[in-house]
Amino acid sequence: MGQDGNELRLRKPHGATTETPNMPSEEGRKSDQRLDKHESYEFGGPWGVTAMMIGFPILMYYLWICLWFYDGQLTHPKSVDDITPFLERMWMHVKTDASPNLYAWKVYSGFFFFQLAIALVIPGYQQEGLPVPSLNYKTLMYNCNALSCLYVTMITAAALHLTHTFRLTEIIDNYGHLMTVANIYGFAWSFGMYFYAVARGQQIRMSGSFIYDVFMGAILNPRIGSVDLKMWAEVRIPWNITFFLAVSGACKQYENYGYVTPNMAFMCLATWLYVNACGKGEECIPQTWDMFHEKWGFMVIFWNFAGVPFTYVYSVVYMASHDPSKYKFSTPTYVALYATLLTAYYIFDTSMSQKSRFKMQTQGTFKFRKTFPQLPWGTIENPTYIQTAHGNRLLTSGWWAYARKPNYAADWVQSLTWGLCIGAASPIPYFYSVFFITVLVHRCGRDFERCAIKYGKDWERYCSIVKYKFIPGVY
Repeated sequence: MGQDGNELRLRKPHGATTETPNMPSEEGRKSDQRLDKHESYEFGGPWGVTAMMIGFPILMYYLWICLWFYDGQLTHPKSVDDITPFLERMWMHVKTDASPNLYAWKVYSGFFFFQLAIALVIPGYQQEGLPVPSLNYKTLMYNCNALSCLYVTMITAAALHLTHTFRLTEIIDNYGHLMTVANIYGFAWSFGMYFYAVARGQQIRMSGSFIYDVFMGAILNPRIGSVDLKMWAEVRIPWNITFFLAVSGACKQYENYGYVTPNMAFMCLATWLYVNACGKGEECIPQTWDMFHEKWGFMVIFWNFAGVPFTYVYSVVYMASHDPSKYKFSTPTYVALYATLLTAYYIFDTSMSQKSRFKMQTQGTFKFRKTFPQLPWGTIENPTYIQTAHGNRLLTSGWWAYARKPNYAADWVQSLTWGLCIGAASPIPYFYSVFFITVLVHRCGRDFERCAIKYGKDWERYCSIVKYKFIPGVY
């Protein structure tokens, strides 16, 4: 027994347990049935999601134009009489520098379908997911080959660059055009998956509002062969593009100045850490809410295809279009910046693996996967937990003894460093961290509300033990 007699200890961390803790009790099935129904609107309902679907792409264009054409500063009409000319200038930038030209279609589509093709043919680590309530608690198998696909992609990109078949500098040079094609992909796949789900009778948790259901999604686990499209899109598309945008920026700097600044090298490291983490720990993703509960709609599809890669690396866009003297730091500042990133990454990586491996331990599906880098304290030996009446277990060991979402806090600190790497040169690269904290707080509220319904008094007991949401002693 643990604190106040409320915690238990898992005594078989590496093997199957004698129970089936991830299979819910009768009481748990009733709460799952409730959670698997549409009861209320989120994000302001149909009007709110419509505003987001229209407003976010417009914001993406505006911030990119400010970065590339207005010295990274937020431009605006100088007077009421300037509103129309201002909008005309914005439109001309989009029309001229962000048109969905044939080149952008070939590059984005080539990358997109190359990622799908290698995901289909490259063997990977087989991981069983959690029981899915919507599938009558059936578990799905996931072919985790993202890490192999990442290195195949890196080798392919290097070969194309060195042979001058496709110069990596062209990615950042065609940022606007590629962003527009990505936006089109995001909208097309979102509406396409909605109509596909309805035509196949696979829609779940529907609200009855067409636009809201397109936004939230209609289908849970669409697949092509061994590829789970939702997990594939979450890992392969956004973070690969993000990484290669950073590499493209570095190549651009080297081409222009004969060297790469520590700031740009920082972004190459930061984006590589993230994309590599997604690959080397891909077997942890099937244990997440994203896989077994969140539907595949505009909210996820657009964000993966366009939002993440074309809004998270604004610092790269700024550095690729401005002289390095505008964001040069002292050596101690660089040391502090890199140290902050690596510390936050360590907490992010190990907290994610602790939670996911704990779920695998209780399910009896955990096997240690030898991928790089496996960090100390990524697996908790003999973890403590709360056994819920629902049937699941709530972890109270490792980083999860100090906060309910320690991974969120660490992930946000990483996002902040992606803006700090250019200092005060432009406010726009801080968009990622400002937007991200808003998303995390909202997602945290959604998750805690769902857990309160799912676990009832056991959730209250858990919250009395793990008191803080993100940061121990603070919040």
